[in-house]
Amino acid sequence: MTAATVATEAVEARYEGFDTWNANEILSALLEGHTRALRSVEAAIPALAAAAQLAADKLRGGGRLIYIASGSPALMSMADALEIPQTYGIAYDRIVLMLADGKDIATRLNGMREDRGDEARAEVAAAAIGPRDCVIGTSASGTTPYTLEGIIAAREAGAATIGIAGNVNSPLLQAAEIPVLLNAGPEVISGSTRMGAGTAQKAALNMLSTLMGVHLGHVYDGLMVNVKADNEKLRGRAARIVSKVTGTNLAVAASALEQSGGEVKPAILIAAGVGDLSAAEGLLGQAEGNVRSALAALAAASRAQH
Repeated sequence: MTAATVATEAVEARYEGFDTWNANEILSALLEGHTRALRSVEAAIPALAAAAQLAADKLRGGGRLIYIASGSPALMSMADALEIPQTYGIAYDRIVLMLADGKDIATRLNGMREDRGDEARAEVAAAAIGPRDCVIGTSASGTTPYTLEGIIAAREAGAATIGIAGNVNSPLLQAAEIPVLLNAGPEVISGSTRMGAGTAQKAALNMLSTLMGVHLGHVYDGLMVNVKADNEKLRGRAARIVSKVTGTNLAVAASALEQSGGEVKPAILIAAGVGDLSAAEGLLGQAEGNVRSALAALAAASRAQH
């Protein structure tokens, strides 16, 4: 792609003199840029729906979800990946971060490393990425060598691949099994893709992983029923979730959570009348972890007895 065809690097004439505008005008323009970027995500909803189903299928089959990115997209990827285990109770070793800056990303971004496609290929091989896995590569331009080569290597290894980029027909979108175009347009400050493009990426990744959680049965109504309750706030939330789903009081919910070792899904079934933790886990197993299906089976068994 030439510089002239890369929308994320375009310069907008309407921002001429931007640095001389008053503060309110500058901030209004920046907000409009973020709003425009978010509108671009709407057009990507069908692709995101397909991507979420693919990711859920791979996790359900025992595979992993791997994020590959560099620079600002790596920060968006990291935020999404780190929250999935706590929000949806997915095991930490099933979510893998493959970032150009590695652990150093917590202190600084090193632009040189995004050019090292060979390092991405080596990391894909070292992680033994294969057919059971799903890999998400995110790049504003869709040309970043680290991300692009990582996605190509993952697809060559048989993994499912999702490419998220902001430029039409970019190499990343062409290389991925499911391309997700976030056509947010030029940035207010040309090339500063941590702005509008970053906002679009954050929204798209959040939507993808949330729908994935729904497909895996980790959401009931608007509740996180597979949340990892590892602090006081989340323990209180877990009790309220059990109470709301089952219609029991908080004392019953707390007792059920104590019996389940703090696991929300089996606690819901215990509070709903399942005899013990073993029975609750068995019912969940039959329902492939889906609380709604497990509750329906429990209700059907109760009707049959009466």
